[in-house]
Amino acid sequence: MQLAVIDDKILPYAELDSAYLDRGTFFGDGVYEVIRSYDGRLFALEQHLARFDRSLREAGIEGINVNEVRGRVEEVFDRAGIPNARVYFHITRGCGDRNHGLVPGIRPRFFLTLMQLADKAANKENGVSVSTFPDWRWKRCDIKSLNLLPNVLARIDAEKKGCAEAILVNDAGEITEGSSSAFFMIRSGTEVVTRPLGPDILPSITRAIVDRLARASGLRVVEAPYSPQDAARADELFLAVTTQDIVPVVRFDGIQIGDGRPGPCTRALIKAFSEFVRDPQMNCKPGERSC
Repeated sequence: MQLAVIDDKILPYAELDSAYLDRGTFFGDGVYEVIRSYDGRLFALEQHLARFDRSLREAGIEGINVNEVRGRVEEVFDRAGIPNARVYFHITRGCGDRNHGLVPGIRPRFFLTLMQLADKAANKENGVSVSTFPDWRWKRCDIKSLNLLPNVLARIDAEKKGCAEAILVNDAGEITEGSSSAFFMIRSGTEVVTRPLGPDILPSITRAIVDRLARASGLRVVEAPYSPQDAARADELFLAVTTQDIVPVVRFDGIQIGDGRPGPCTRALIKAFSEFVRDPQMNCKPGERSC
């Protein structure tokens, strides 16, 4: 008899709920997205769905209608009635016997959660501390996949050091990005520096908006590799992440950045971002629920 064990319960394998046989659990074989809302409007939904569609294609997961995904997200958001929400969803290749190859007849599986977004306004006002960690991730970080163990290990290490985020450093001694965020450095008062897009970082939606706002405010955006030593000497540092948009960094590997408070360029970008997301003329068509 083929058997399975869930915690301390032994049962026939044939009676096992298919959720326990998900390839996302076995292999991290799936892709995901995280979207947020501001004051009752989903933000950058189309950009997130476009990235999600790209991740599906790059991972070779077929049979998904992105328009149907959009409908599910909007339906759940409308039903929840939470103005400032975090929407997480993923699609795995499906469920079946554990097999690295494809299982005949397998169908993709969709999962979504919608939660109240935590209030982390203090992070913007006071800034956060970050610490570096080796970038142990795979070579296709541009795919937003469920393979996140290296990210988890990095974040656990940062939290043990009293830090809010881990900044990943590759084998060449260059900063790539945060464990769950994009990372920016401000130098010479007017230059905003971040790593160029490529397979070693995620094409962050928030990163793209920061780029747009920085250029509009007269700052010079530079996409170039830089080291932890460069970051420690920066005028200002900040993170860009969907659930918090722009977060100032005031300590880097224990080194105070600037005067230890959020710097003027970062504060200006935070203000510009806040105005951008709440102005329907800038990012929504009239009457739309999402922007």
